[in-house]
Amino acid sequence: METTAQPPGAPGTPGAPEPSDGGVNQETWRVEADGGSMRPRSALDILVTLNDRISTGDVGRYQPVPLGFTPLDKTIGGGIRPGEMLLLGGAQGTGKTTMALQMARNIVSGGLANVLYICFEHDEEYLLNRLIALESALVHLPQTTGAIKIQDVRREILGSWMAEGEPGHQLVSNPRLRPALERIGRYGDGLFLLRGSQTGSTVENLRNLVQQHHALSNDRPLVVFVDYLQKVPVIPEPPTETEKVTYVVNGLKDVALSEEVPLIAIVAADKEGLKASRLRNHHLRGSSAINYEADIILILNEKYHIVAKVNIEFNPYQAQRFRDWIVTSVEKNRGGKDNVDLEFEKHFEYSCFDPDGRTVQEKLIEERLYND
Repeated sequence: METTAQPPGAPGTPGAPEPSDGGVNQETWRVEADGGSMRPRSALDILVTLNDRISTGDVGRYQPVPLGFTPLDKTIGGGIRPGEMLLLGGAQGTGKTTMALQMARNIVSGGLANVLYICFEHDEEYLLNRLIALESALVHLPQTTGAIKIQDVRREILGSWMAEGEPGHQLVSNPRLRPALERIGRYGDGLFLLRGSQTGSTVENLRNLVQQHHALSNDRPLVVFVDYLQKVPVIPEPPTETEKVTYVVNGLKDVALSEEVPLIAIVAADKEGLKASRLRNHHLRGSSAINYEADIILILNEKYHIVAKVNIEFNPYQAQRFRDWIVTSVEKNRGGKDNVDLEFEKHFEYSCFDPDGRTVQEKLIEERLYND
């Protein structure tokens, strides 16, 4: 008869002390309410459950899901884990959606998890067009020879149909699109795109979608992206944006924890942040709960705007090259080191970053010390 390995000191192991529950029956110590149940568990009970998971190979919650940006994954301990919430902030034009969509693509193509990407600003076909441009460029980086720019993707789609001029035309017959489409075809059945709405895409409905995925996919891991957090509807609408954002961020973190999924959300900056010389985590719009609930906060800034002036004054040529890079600052990291500044070369005409970034070498400005 097989026996399950027990941790040292667990009940049933030789020489282990008899368990003491302090006179409390854990099976009956619980409260059931309309909003859910409350059931305290002893540390020993949790330890035994953990040991059972390890002995059967159920280690998914301890396995990080890499985001595919090499120096960033190293900084945050290999990737994002189930139950964690990562927030991605930045001003307009810094590439938040570009980075998030590329992360989603990297996760699915790596084969470790499916992805649900909910976007409130673009429809599914627009996101697919960006994926085509991205795929056409990634294989060539750091060069972009042969890649298709975003504005050319639709032109190629329309042009190839007009050239054929008959029903039944297949996109893959276009030689410029074919390589990117074939790469998307290898992972596309695991990347789910959804246009967010102001009536249906609530936190509660998102939770239901995640639960349905668990049931339909035989518990295959799922990573959820929300683009962006302040657009998630709350019905009825709270009287202030602060109350709304507090509700949404608390709800999304609860979805991550209770459904055991990693969750990545884009967060908009407030008015002060848009005017600041350098955007920081306290410039994220809506509520202080954003900073408290997040496990990881990444802030994007244009390198040219936040590098210390001394780097520009003595090397104007180098200063122009700064315009090609986005600085990704790890401003909060519960599982490791924070206050880390990484930089990635942007190729926004192809909707992507070069994922092989690096640590910033130049001195950057600190908003609290910097004066124009």
